[in-house]
Order: sequence, then structure tokens, then C-alpha cells
Amino acid sequence: MNTFDLPRRLAAEALGTGILVATVVGSGIMAETLTKDVALALLCNTLPTGAILVVLITVLGPISGAHFNPAVTLVFAGKRELHLNEAALYIIAQIAGGAIGTVVAHLMFAHPLIDLSMKARTGGAQWFAEAVAAFGLITTILAGIRFQRVAVPWLVGLYITAAYWFTASTSFANPAVAIARSLTNSFSGIRPVDLPGFILAELCGAIAGMLLMNWLLGRADMRERMPA
Repeated sequence: MNTFDLPRRLAAEALGTGILVATVVGSGIMAETLTKDVALALLCNTLPTGAILVVLITVLGPISGAHFNPAVTLVFAGKRELHLNEAALYIIAQIAGGAIGTVVAHLMFAHPLIDLSMKARTGGAQWFAEAVAAFGLITTILAGIRFQRVAVPWLVGLYITAAYWFTASTSFANPAVAIARSLTNSFSGIRPVDLPGFILAELCGAIAGMLLMNWLLGRADMRERMPA
């Protein structure tokens, strides 16, 4: 049972999402500054993101569960492991924290505080990629919690590191992060007009992942309850 009260959990969700976004946006700006090679820039964006996820989930997970992602929060609400009113507050904290993370990254690199992205990310392939990315993230989290709880920070960090490269969308997999990335006209940005398609795809992928794992892991639970 979580021993931290709701204000502390919300603060952890906002802080974690903010640091995650500051890492994504900041490393993207740094990559653009250092190289014109897009593949190298993507690698420079990928490694810090995977690394910071390991850190954030490890240190903030015991406080709030380290969702940092409205899709993850909705999955846990759907599994009745989080009350709906708390889930709504988690999502607000995540979105607010993500937006602040973009501002922090901009301040560090002397960019305008808010600089709406003009980077187009749209189309069926991109949306499908986002659904796949979110599906994989949820399956990783739920199976990790079931079988290797202590390894979840590494599992999530490694999954996102891989998904940056095997998805056409570079694996946003997170509505709060997508919204925050629409506020930066840099390497990691996404046009605000493209957000609905991404967010819908992420939510659909997350729900599909939850349904699959409910069935897959539920069968394992049933076998464990059977008498010898």
C-alpha cells in the first residue's frame, strides 16, 4: 500500500514528467547544436532519454508509481489500482510538469520559453507506430511488475531506447510528453495540429496492451490458484 499522501504523489508525477521532458527536449537541442547528422542526433536524443527513465522510475517510483504518462495512469485506473479522481489529478500533474520541463530546457539553451513546433509528424504510419510504441510500453510495464518488479526501471528505459529506433514516430508513447514537445520548435518537436492523432493512437495502443496482458497474466494467476 502506498504510504505517501496524494499531494506528494502528484508532486512526484509532475517532477518526474518535467525532468523527463527536459531531458528529451534538452538533449534534442544539444544534438542539433553538435551535429547535422540526423542519425547521430537521434542517438544523442535516445540515450539520455532511456537513461533518465531508469533514474526517475527508481527514485520516484516508490512515491507515486512513476507513471509520468497519462496512458499509463489510465491503464492503472482501468485495472482499478488507482481511483478515477486521483487518476485525473495525476494526468493534470503530468501535463503541467511536462510543459514546465520544456520551459526549463529552453531556459538552459537560451531559447524562447514557448516556441510552438512546426515539425510535421502525421499520417497513418506515424499513428500506427505510436500505437505500437504505447502497446509495447504497457506490456513491458505490466509484465515487468508481474515477474521482475525490481527490474522495471531498466526494462522501461531499455524499451524506450529500442523503440526510438524501431518505430517510425521515434516512440513518444506518452500524451503528456507529446503535448510538451509541441511547445518546442526543436529536434524533438511535434506540431500542435498533429497531437490528436498521436494521442489517440497512444491511448488505443495502451488499451490494447492492457487487454492483452490482463488475459495473458490472468491465465497465469488462475493456474497458480489451482490445487496441486
